Amino acid sequence: MSTLPIICFRDGSPPLPDTLNTSLKDSATSGINGLDVEQCFPMQKNITMKLTNNQISPGVWYIGLFNGIGPTRTQSKMIIRGPSYSFIANISVEACTNSMMRGDFCNSSVYPLSCAASVVSNALEAKVNKSMLENLVTCKSNFEAFCVHEGVPNFFSLDIMNVAEEIIITATNIRFNVTGSNDISLMCFVRHGAMPSVTSNDYSIDISKSPLVIHSPLIGRWYISIVPVNLTKTQDNNVRVCYSVESQVPQCPLGKAGPNCTMDSYLLQTFVRRGSTPFESYYLPVVGGVSYDSANFPLEPLLENSSYIGEPDNVWTYFLLDIPRGAAGGNIHIQLSSDMKISYEVYARFGGLPSLDSWDYYYANKTRRSDPSVFFTLYDSSDAKVNFYIMYAREGTWGIGLRHLNTSSDSMKGLTSMSISLERCPKRCSSHGECKFSFDASGLTSYSFCSCDRNHGGFDCSIEIVTHQGHVRQSIFLIVSNAAAILPAYWALRKKALAEWVLYTSSGISSGLYHACDVGTWCALNYNVLQFMDFWLSFMAVISTFIYLATIDEVLKRAIHTAVAILTALMAATKATRSSNVILVIVIGALGLFIGWLIEISTKYRSLSFSIGISFNFSQCFQTIKRWIYNLAKTLLRRYHWAFALAGFLALAMAAISWTLETSETYWFWHSIWHITIYTSSFFFLCSKANIEDTENQLPTNGNYELTHQDSLPRTG
Repeated sequence: MSTLPIICFRDGSPPLPDTLNTSLKDSATSGINGLDVEQCFPMQKNITMKLTNNQISPGVWYIGLFNGIGPTRTQSKMIIRGPSYSFIANISVEACTNSMMRGDFCNSSVYPLSCAASVVSNALEAKVNKSMLENLVTCKSNFEAFCVHEGVPNFFSLDIMNVAEEIIITATNIRFNVTGSNDISLMCFVRHGAMPSVTSNDYSIDISKSPLVIHSPLIGRWYISIVPVNLTKTQDNNVRVCYSVESQVPQCPLGKAGPNCTMDSYLLQTFVRRGSTPFESYYLPVVGGVSYDSANFPLEPLLENSSYIGEPDNVWTYFLLDIPRGAAGGNIHIQLSSDMKISYEVYARFGGLPSLDSWDYYYANKTRRSDPSVFFTLYDSSDAKVNFYIMYAREGTWGIGLRHLNTSSDSMKGLTSMSISLERCPKRCSSHGECKFSFDASGLTSYSFCSCDRNHGGFDCSIEIVTHQGHVRQSIFLIVSNAAAILPAYWALRKKALAEWVLYTSSGISSGLYHACDVGTWCALNYNVLQFMDFWLSFMAVISTFIYLATIDEVLKRAIHTAVAILTALMAATKATRSSNVILVIVIGALGLFIGWLIEISTKYRSLSFSIGISFNFSQCFQTIKRWIYNLAKTLLRRYHWAFALAGFLALAMAAISWTLETSETYWFWHSIWHITIYTSSFFFLCSKANIEDTENQLPTNGNYELTHQDSLPRTG
């Protein structure tokens, strides 16, 4: 699960996979049920998905691809290895160019209901509070009446632009186009953001019997479908039902909300934090007596005018705030603190005012709150403090409702402060990581995420993955294992190979400093500088071991070292951690040794010649070449102690095996083995080089091929 590539879908804000609320489905082709709930699927070679207008709604739809689920997803890794995945996505949206048309061929109309202030009817005045009637809006179609056959639906659209208390949908002037029919039934289906149907709708009623009332409707576009059903059968097959549709949208005056406009409502003004990441801000009510220097504001001055007449346990205070466009990757942070027991319940709802029946997230007490999920994260739930986040809040209007408890008790005498802010990372990544932000592929939405340290993970870095004892153990292994560099450094110093001694010593020290910084113990220099030095000197040390085995002039060695230093510096500066670098370094080292041998042969052996000019006697040529190869092999056998060379190759093989076994979880162990084996292999290779002068004194001389240390120039006859 921690390495499984997955694809997630969510409507309105970016997805955030987490083990608390995400259960993988078998296949994305099985379909999506409600995009308001995040849904994740394993990535497959090919995924094709088709969603109808009954499954999607107007707005922003987010698709996220992730490498795994779980707390280790955000944990910083010392290495990142494993398969990489590329993908190609093609998303097409088939829609009518005219938003007021529908159907597969865009040949059916959706009739908009145009809204305007209107005169209140006597029937409505008896049902609605007088203060709501002052802001009443009536919406009607441009057509006076619609006449349709049984089972033929008509679709209407209604736009709610501001927070409203309710929507009242009525059908008027209901009649038949012929006489002799009296039984009429008009089924009304209503849905927010998508086309309603008999099986997919938010509200339904027989509108011919009574109007449909929707309390605290969401902001946005509502779709209405009206279908005549169960008409009385007549001999006339052309019988149709005629009706007119209208809706009333009562709204409370400014500063009031709730049933009968008896509750207080406050608009929250946005204050952008200075010098912060994009969209970080806090919200304060637009009233007098509130200090704008702090994100906290007292509740008691705002609640002292609240009316407790009626139901004392159903008193609310509402706050309205706007999440700006492009900030869907931010988090709403709500805090309450009091010097006594908090006597409020907190409810939040997107696009409208919350209530006991309609809410997206809520907190009542320690045992009554929203279901645990990554999108509702509770940090403090004591009697005197409440602290929670709404993760990746959708863009638009949010309603925050405070439900008063014990309004008649002495608990109202306590002082309670509240803060509402838009933050990038929850709890500042719990002080165990770095808060980073990026933009989606379109560049229109900024989202934030935590990049945790080596020991923590989770979306907020609050989960301890590596204990303190484990951290100490990993640090000791990775740092102390570099002491193996003492072996080749000691032997190089003993043989007065000062350049190699400097390389091995510097490589061991820089590797220890780099891993001390990598595990979070101590950083002597910038991390990138330490990483470059570690890899560069390691590459140089391995290649220099091979070059050391060749006996060539120091001038030529310096030339080869210079070329190798430039090449390895480029490798260390560009993708130093790729696995192919290990093979490349060994190949370069072997190539350097081979070049050294060629130079040595060309300078210390006479040219292959024959005693009498150029001989065309192939038998004599063959014998000469055979004798030359024999002397060369004999020289190589005497040049090296092959027992040490074999031990060096075995240690090098162990180093290669440990490198391939490294994973994110076992890196600290196998990389420590890598340190020990790679330095040990260098030590054995250095020991395998025999004393040149001693071996040369034992070589038999030959008239044509003579290996000397002082005079290596070819002689001419």
